[in-house]
Amino acid sequence: GQFDIYRKVPKDLTQPTYTGAFISILCCVFILFLFLSELTGFIATEIVNELYVDDPDKDSGGKIEVSLNITLPNLHCDLVGLDIQDEMGRHEVGHIENSMKIPLNQGAGCRFEGEFIINKVPGNFHISTHSASAQPQNPDMTHFIHKLAFGDKLQMHQEKGAFNALGGADRLASNPLASHDYILKIVPTVYEDLSGKQKFSYQYTVANKEYVAYSHTGRIVPAIWFRYDLSPITVKYTERRQPFYRFITTICAIVGGTFTVAGIIDSCIFTASEAWKKIQIGKMS
Repeated sequence: GQFDIYRKVPKDLTQPTYTGAFISILCCVFILFLFLSELTGFIATEIVNELYVDDPDKDSGGKIEVSLNITLPNLHCDLVGLDIQDEMGRHEVGHIENSMKIPLNQGAGCRFEGEFIINKVPGNFHISTHSASAQPQNPDMTHFIHKLAFGDKLQMHQEKGAFNALGGADRLASNPLASHDYILKIVPTVYEDLSGKQKFSYQYTVANKEYVAYSHTGRIVPAIWFRYDLSPITVKYTERRQPFYRFITTICAIVGGTFTVAGIIDSCIFTASEAWKKIQIGKMS
């Protein structure tokens, strides 16, 4: 019919050639290679990150969950306490909700594990002997931090970022009478998976110093201070996958493009060989 865009070429004008067969095989291999690389790209999810200024987790009521796990090998559990202070006027000594103290080294040491809430304003929480009924003479604040994390736990495929930057901090060889200051900058982090579900976590950077503090009355009782401040910048990680229509478009482009280029190469070779044959015939005659 006149609307047939695939018009048939008369048989005697089409002829198979060895180069054509060789190029066809090369094409199929090339197409397969490109198809597989596109397919792996389509299946894999990429994680895109962006920055913006906002409080991402507005439903939290301006609060952040904190998870702390710390070992003090030379301080009795009766003496260990968690105190929380912040710029909203909160001042809590000996916070005990959702926390447990596990005696170590026949009761000479203690492991403190706690989960508590802080407000989204600058403040600090500290491990100290302030809540003990009687203050010890020489409290030993050497410690090992197993975990300090804020917000939801993220199950990222490529977990990057500093969600537990202090995990593994070893201060067991420090001066027993020293206080420790950890200055934290907390960065809100949102993770959105393929289904659009969001999790709110916090990364942080840390600087630390260690010192023996004195006042006019003598040496100040040492403590382990975690002073925090929040960054106004939020980091957002979004899982993305290439849309299906783009995958199909690319596959069509690969197949069509490869055969078109191959056809051009084949016809060039065929034309060149025909011309060469004519030249040879011309020389013989």
